[in-house]
Amino acid sequence: MPSYGWLLALTLAALAGNNAVAVTYEGTERNCSVIPPYLPSTAVSTTLQLQELRYQMRLMSISAYIIPGTDAHLSEYLAPRDARVAFMTGFTGSAGTAVVTQSKAALWTDSRYWVQAERQMDCNWELEKDVSVSSLAEWLISEVPSGGEIGFDPFLFSLSESQFSLDLPIDPSSIGEDAQSSGENEVFVDANKIMCLFAERSWQTKVEHIRNQMRDNPYEPTALLLSALDETAWLFNMRGNDIPYNPFFYSYTLLTMDEIWVFLHMNRLTDELKAYLNSSCTGPLCVQLKNYEDVLGHLKTYVAQPGVKVWIGTEYTNYALYEIITPQDKLMTSSYSPVLTTKAVKDDKEQQILRDAHVRDAVAVIQLLMWLEQAVPKGTETELSAAEYVNKCRSQQKDSRGPSFETISASGPNAALAHYSPTEETNRKLTVDEMYLVDSGGQYLDGTTDITRTVHWGTPTAMQKEAFTRVLMGNIELSRTIFPSGTRGVNMEMLGRRALWQVGLNYGHGTGHGVGNYFGVHEWPVGFQSNNVPFRPGMFTSIEPGYYKDNDFGIRIEDIVVIVPVNTKYGHNYLTFETVSLVPYDRKLIDTSLLSSEQVRNSIWMHNCENLLYCEHGEYYQCARCTKTFGHFFFKVRNYDTTFINHLILLFLIIIKFD
Repeated sequence: MPSYGWLLALTLAALAGNNAVAVTYEGTERNCSVIPPYLPSTAVSTTLQLQELRYQMRLMSISAYIIPGTDAHLSEYLAPRDARVAFMTGFTGSAGTAVVTQSKAALWTDSRYWVQAERQMDCNWELEKDVSVSSLAEWLISEVPSGGEIGFDPFLFSLSESQFSLDLPIDPSSIGEDAQSSGENEVFVDANKIMCLFAERSWQTKVEHIRNQMRDNPYEPTALLLSALDETAWLFNMRGNDIPYNPFFYSYTLLTMDEIWVFLHMNRLTDELKAYLNSSCTGPLCVQLKNYEDVLGHLKTYVAQPGVKVWIGTEYTNYALYEIITPQDKLMTSSYSPVLTTKAVKDDKEQQILRDAHVRDAVAVIQLLMWLEQAVPKGTETELSAAEYVNKCRSQQKDSRGPSFETISASGPNAALAHYSPTEETNRKLTVDEMYLVDSGGQYLDGTTDITRTVHWGTPTAMQKEAFTRVLMGNIELSRTIFPSGTRGVNMEMLGRRALWQVGLNYGHGTGHGVGNYFGVHEWPVGFQSNNVPFRPGMFTSIEPGYYKDNDFGIRIEDIVVIVPVNTKYGHNYLTFETVSLVPYDRKLIDTSLLSSEQVRNSIWMHNCENLLYCEHGEYYQCARCTKTFGHFFFKVRNYDTTFINHLILLFLIIIKFD
């Protein structure tokens, strides 16, 4: 565990006659055990932030202050103005909770980010690797004196996280003149409606569908409170740009059987948007627009009425809103709101356009792989230039709205960090001697994409080939599974790990997450985690097993799949996955001797068809009788319609050629 107050420790050591000798240390991660402590160039000094926060805590008699890595909507991706953990700790990962006392500061994050935290934090901070709530609670019990009070902002805590005593909350984003560079006036929303070229369901249709679910619920809710940013965006077919990489805008919605209130920043509303929402009337399909800050007071007024009951989804409702819905008989809870569970199941039109987005996205990713195949041996390209190239390729696709997250472009030991993104300080040159992992995605008006490929341009080691093949086996095994309708992803997630487990390997991140039609790249509640909902036809999820060898290499194979019905010999209510990602894998990393005959016969990736063409998606392609071999990848070639990309052909998937 890192030491703290090292200047004081040095002084005490000197007084005790300890002849400590300063040592020279270099590396990519901090070392707080040497004298003086070693900090890499990527570490951020947090001394001033901690001094100012602790001063405010003393004024308010707070013994410990908890800083979650989220916003008032419990979002994963944050606007800069809400990046409290990053501001206080220097750590920029998407998952983390910080706690500050008068003498200590600690960060909790999962294994995806341990190395990143060691690179970015200075020696003011401890890194705690047990991310359970009980671990944080035990730490607080050991550090907070008896009778001490713990402070937190109730707008930043979910119901499950708010099990601590509450004193007056203070917000570190308001501390100091330089606390945050982004203020409210610098965050803007383009909340004009999506031109519904793709959506079949109007917002009025969606509202009535949700109201029908409220009517059918035996607990008889009279209102539904929507707090997650994608809930209001989906319900009203609107998008914004408050959140990097995510087309959302700050908003809440309170929906009753005969009224609709939407809370957002009023100064951003255009006349077109007001007309679109029927905001000039007061009927059941007229949206009453309110200031974003008024949601608390309006909810309190509504709850004060007799005979009302508010339905909330506990996963995305913050404690500040929850605690004013009293008494308990005026509250109805479920893990997720009916908006999120409805949004998770795509209708036929949404499924088709999301597939179409992945077709166009595949062109961009294959362009990247082809370019790297030629460029890397010249020794001129880096992690950053590769990330920039794939973003450029996507920007040239129809209906592109930018990347769906910061591209993970990682070579060699950097790829061992599951969620690494290159910076000027960490950027590595791409070489034929190292593995390369690229995890990237795009936002398009019709869909959100996410795909990961791992390649090697030289000669992989036996260990690298075995690890890659076992990751591929997990991807195949899970993707071809047939399961009863209503099965939860968590109950089959181990299939993605089994081939790795057989030789004592594993990975520390989830196996998959939902995606949607121009929403966040991680779309809950679909996926393979314990808090995800059962699979139903029309849901989309990623499947992404991996393996990471510290300071050496990383492997991840990620595809997007859609859940579809399947005919079985005896049963009729069974489902399976259909892959919609259309980018090849690296043949030279696959050890075919490890694959079972069943995997060879049944895998959708493996075809003894070097001269055959795969000609679906006829809307976009014309078939051509040819196959192109490019380097060590094998692709099927289809001519790409020039109305989409004038000079490209889509190189499609032939992974393994069997002699």
